[in-house]
Amino acid sequence: MIAFQVDDMTCGHCASTITKAVKTADANAQVAIDLASHRVTIEPSQADAQALREAIAEAGYTPVPIG
Repeated sequence: MIAFQVDDMTCGHCASTITKAVKTADANAQVAIDLASHRVTIEPSQADAQALREAIAEAGYTPVPIG
């Protein structure tokens, strides 16, 4: 399980964009978004944390690893 704090994710469109970015890096990843806490939790199937962080950053967001 990989988690990121993404404080600049503020709406459903942001969540959709981040989900698509993660799926581009890892098509079979399971993505859970909590807009209220600005948290993205990913259960990857193949991509590592760095690749997922970069995918979210390339989509225009600022992911900060949690924990």
